[in-house]
Amino acid sequence: MAIKLENVGIAVRDLEEAIAFFTDLGLAVVGRDTVSGEWTDTAVGLDGNHANIAMLQTPDGHGQLELFEYIHPEAIESAPTRPNDIGMHRVAFSVDDIDEALAIAARHGCHPLRGVATYSDIYKLTYLRGPSGILVMLAQELKKG
Repeated sequence: MAIKLENVGIAVRDLEEAIAFFTDLGLAVVGRDTVSGEWTDTAVGLDGNHANIAMLQTPDGHGQLELFEYIHPEAIESAPTRPNDIGMHRVAFSVDDIDEALAIAARHGCHPLRGVATYSDIYKLTYLRGPSGILVMLAQELKKG
């Protein structure tokens, strides 16, 4: 059986805010829709499922995020996940300039949880809170001279 990762889905409070954040980081919107009806109730497992969605793609064409803003049922606020919580954890992106990526994130009010770390002279990386409290990891591969 062949298998491939299609996308990562994330429910957000404000779809436009989330789109602005991720497109500023370099993802592109490849589709938008409003979905509802019996097929979505069945697929998602919620009666009356109705959501605005956007599909975003990384520039390399391999990674996709599907963002949803629920119209019905009403979205349920939950505490933002912490790095050690069980379950969905974070979305991670490789960037070629972590300082530039952090400057973009800061324009959206998003800052590292603690700072930028260096892992074994291989990566500079950090976790930050994106829109709707989403944990986002940014990592820049360090070039060996």
